[in-house]
Amino acid sequence: MTTTAPSPTALPPATPAAPLDARTGVVVITWNRREEAVQAVGRLLALPERPRVVVVDNGSTDGTAGALRRAFPAACAEGGQVDLVALPVNAGALGRNVGVARLSTPYVAFCDDDTWWDAGSLARAADVLDAHPDVAVLTARIVVEPAGTDDPIVPELRDSPVRGRPGLPGPALGSFLAGASVVRREAFTAVGGFSARLWLGGEEELLAADLATAGWELCYLPDLTVHHQASPLRERVLRRRHGVRNTLWFTLLRRPWPSALRRLLVLARTVPRDRTTALGVVDAVRGLPWVLRERRPLPPRVEARFLALEHAQATSTARSYA
Repeated sequence: MTTTAPSPTALPPATPAAPLDARTGVVVITWNRREEAVQAVGRLLALPERPRVVVVDNGSTDGTAGALRRAFPAACAEGGQVDLVALPVNAGALGRNVGVARLSTPYVAFCDDDTWWDAGSLARAADVLDAHPDVAVLTARIVVEPAGTDDPIVPELRDSPVRGRPGLPGPALGSFLAGASVVRREAFTAVGGFSARLWLGGEEELLAADLATAGWELCYLPDLTVHHQASPLRERVLRRRHGVRNTLWFTLLRRPWPSALRRLLVLARTVPRDRTTALGVVDAVRGLPWVLRERRPLPPRVEARFLALEHAQATSTARSYA
């Protein structure tokens, strides 16, 4: 197991003669993390699967796009392994939609600029998705670096109480973690990808619910490994504010009223009582007109997945708004 974050120069170069993986592409979104973006792309280029990589620069002002072109001139050239998309604004999770739209591979792995995939994981994910055509998302085991320990969310993924169909390749999930998952492009695009309304912060829950409503399965697969070394350049306050808002929006958009009210009461007891939470609630209230207009409660079979998660959500130490 890798326990330290190697520099791109320490990684073996991809074999020029090897063909690009025709099954799995990778989408990386980044914003104002120039050095980490360069390192992330270097790791992807060194993978034996040689995936096509789409880097979506969400309006960075620190020269990220230029640094990537200088670091990987051949890969970033037209027709190269890396498709670099520089957006004029920070589109948040919507940047992943942009990246997916530029790929033709049947499967897409998401990767943040502070995460990286183990060699062989993308090929293994493609094999499993080939064998299970009703699975839309595979979420990997997450290893926290530099300690090399499992992320606190891993036991919750491994012991998921959600019930999927018999014979799934791993435990069924109610939601997923975008930076550590491989998705089936057909399913992702069919339900519209990530919501532009939610921007970033807990945006996966709504997409997961819509995938399940459309009949797709989501699984945890410990055979896949993603490493995460959290960047010190993080908008923690804004992310938590959006997380509170998006949780409230999802609850009102998709949960039947009895479940929604119960979930809101749990949130009222457990979220920190501070300015960030208050701003998140205000943001959520401002969105009530469109939320109620677009409300579509989950069908019973999908609501059962979220009911199974209620105890884990209420007692989790890995899921926190602090």
